[in-house]
Amino acid sequence: MSDNDGKKTLGLRGAPSRPGNVKQSFSHGRTKNVVVETKRKRVVVPKPGGQKPTGPGAGPVGDPSKRPAGITDAEMERRLKAVQAAKAREVEETAARAAQEKARAEERERRRADQEAKERAEREREEALKAKAEEEAQKARDAEAAAQAAAAPAPAAAPAARTPSKAAPAQTPRKTERDREDTNKKNRGDDSRRSGKLTVNQALRGGEGGRQRSMAQMKRKQERARQKAMGGNVDREKVVRDVQLPPAIVVSELAARMAEKTGAVVKALMNSGLMVTQNETIDADTAELIIEEFGHKVVRVSDADVEDVIKVEEDDEGDLKGRPPVITIMGHVDHGKTSLLDAIRNAKVVAGEAGGITQHIGAYQVKTDGGAVLSFLDTPGHAAFTSMRSRGAQVTDIVVLVVAADDAVMPQTIEAINHAKAAEVPMIVAINKIDRPAADPDKVRTDLLQHEVIVEKMSGEVQDVEVSAVTGQGLDELLEAIALQAEILELKANPDRAAVGAVIEAQLDVGRGPVATVLVQNGTLRQGDIFVVGEQYGKVRALVDDQGNRVKEAGPSVPVEVLGLNGTPEAGDVLNVTSTEAQAREIAEYREKAAKDKRAAAGAATTLEQLMANAKADENVSELPILVKADVQGSAEAIVQAMEKIGNDEVRVRVLHSGVGAITETDVGLAEASGAPIMGFNVRANASARNTANQKGVEIRYYSVIYDLVDDVKAAASGLLSNEIKENFIGYANIKEVFKVTGVGKVAGCLVTEGVARRSAGVRLLRDNVVIHEGTLKTLKRFKDEVPEVQSGQECGMAFENYDDIRPDDVIEIFEREEVTRTLD
Repeated sequence: MSDNDGKKTLGLRGAPSRPGNVKQSFSHGRTKNVVVETKRKRVVVPKPGGQKPTGPGAGPVGDPSKRPAGITDAEMERRLKAVQAAKAREVEETAARAAQEKARAEERERRRADQEAKERAEREREEALKAKAEEEAQKARDAEAAAQAAAAPAPAAAPAARTPSKAAPAQTPRKTERDREDTNKKNRGDDSRRSGKLTVNQALRGGEGGRQRSMAQMKRKQERARQKAMGGNVDREKVVRDVQLPPAIVVSELAARMAEKTGAVVKALMNSGLMVTQNETIDADTAELIIEEFGHKVVRVSDADVEDVIKVEEDDEGDLKGRPPVITIMGHVDHGKTSLLDAIRNAKVVAGEAGGITQHIGAYQVKTDGGAVLSFLDTPGHAAFTSMRSRGAQVTDIVVLVVAADDAVMPQTIEAINHAKAAEVPMIVAINKIDRPAADPDKVRTDLLQHEVIVEKMSGEVQDVEVSAVTGQGLDELLEAIALQAEILELKANPDRAAVGAVIEAQLDVGRGPVATVLVQNGTLRQGDIFVVGEQYGKVRALVDDQGNRVKEAGPSVPVEVLGLNGTPEAGDVLNVTSTEAQAREIAEYREKAAKDKRAAAGAATTLEQLMANAKADENVSELPILVKADVQGSAEAIVQAMEKIGNDEVRVRVLHSGVGAITETDVGLAEASGAPIMGFNVRANASARNTANQKGVEIRYYSVIYDLVDDVKAAASGLLSNEIKENFIGYANIKEVFKVTGVGKVAGCLVTEGVARRSAGVRLLRDNVVIHEGTLKTLKRFKDEVPEVQSGQECGMAFENYDDIRPDDVIEIFEREEVTRTLD
């Protein structure tokens, strides 16, 4: 049977074909050969005589009968053009590739030739040098051999002279070959060693891309090569730098200031015995040794050098101009200081003060009828405002001491005298309330003698004027005395320099932010000036005078409110104008850090013994914590000082926090955590703070007079004192006989000799006037009945609680305890 089993061969009609076999595979491993025919590709070849033009606009291309179905003449023409263009492009690309290959081959040949020429020249030069060296060595050997031959017998010298010449040719080729290999390695350099390696840059960027050497690096390499060719390395000259050295410095910063490598500095420190890293801090002495070791110069600086920006300039006499005097009104509380200033200003300041007493330090300018301008400072007279009066005396030129004619010299009057003397400023005594019937000005003058204040009427040098703030009597004489004193002082300042002033008062205004009342002492403060004041800095956003008007500038002795601070300064801080904001910020940050370190050092115990002593001392002391918020900085400071004076060895008041401005939610949170009440002085809590305080049960108390605040805190602190236990003796009884009673124990038969014996009272058992027991009575009986008390002269039976050692003739002392409430006064 044939392979096709009588079946026809599979074929394709209409096209020339050729037979072939296909092997088919079936399941279970069966296979079968099938005869198939494959159709040949038909190629259309136009007849030689039937070609037509194929350009644009030409007619049909080729024989339409032998063309594939559905192909038009235009499509056929387009296809032929595409085939021809592809063939032409292929020919061009082939030619370009061939040209590139040829150029690359020529470049490789040229580089290889250059490299071989260089190597050949290098080898020739080295061989010449070696030949020259060998020749010189041979000459030296010959000369040495000749010398030996001259000194030794001839037969012995000949072999010695021949031996080196025989051994030399055998050694020379090996040495030359080794030197040639070293030279090849040297010529190849680092680049040739790494030329066959593929880097990450090359792989990512492709080709020979990647990181290339910089121009500066290539120049340094060429310079090193040039110096080497000229005969060795030439060391660069060492650059000696002035290194600024603070009290402590980080190792990496030290290396940067010396322009040295950090590793080299760390190595030098390790050689000195200090195992440090680049991020550790070293002291100035160690750093100085390292700087000197590296050959640099040390310039010692301090963190306080930032303050050097504020220069104390001495003004020339020609630049000085007259300025108004600054007068501070001081004296005891309620002696009429503010009322006197009211009369001078024709204003009503007392009406705005709570309780009619001044609790802020105010600054005002007054123009007299004669045209003179005077700057007045009004200070509080209350005992709590000592620091305010001290500041007023420090920034003033003249002190007006107000003493009431009907009250004479009082404690705050004496304090004001001391402040004026400490500040070394002249004083004028204004004897006020001269219109009152009980006025006695001579008593005031006499009392002042005790404090070394001798007025003119008592043959002294201090001017005294009798005035009345109510009737206006003596006001003109007072202003004349002030003008005369100012004329004697010849007060001058330079208004054409950077301003310097003192902060009289500071507060946190809700609408305007931190506001400082500044008295300009020298120079002129202008809007837009950048300044630093204490631990704060800022830019003058606005200047407001004492009348509430905005001004562009403020000269010497002019008090103004300054807006534009970044925080509330302390009253008494000095304001200095700086050139840049960066300088002001740097100075403020340094001062803040120094103040923080000082507070930390003051509050820290340095030894374990001190810690133990403090803990033991605080163990028996009860504390009343409070929070204080005031309207101005001076009032907050005065309240804190007053709180520190309240207390004794058992109780003290602790101010957890004090500040200026409204009571906020943060203050309520702190008060809740510490269980402290909040004392608001001329301020109120905002809405969120009130709601939080109501929810958490925090007490907020408002005050407008400092007396009330101090009295309330003192009363609260008194409540922490333990009550005093007082004993009252109410009777005595003598033991006549001792009986034993079943179920009770020993019972004393007693006679009450004095007072009364009570069942609820305490008792002491005395034997030979020595207390041997103290306790309470278990029973007190009269005959067989339990009674509450037994009067003097009557007999009774007594039994002690938990005590049986009683004998005849012992004495029983009966007493009662009473608790007495204590106060801090």
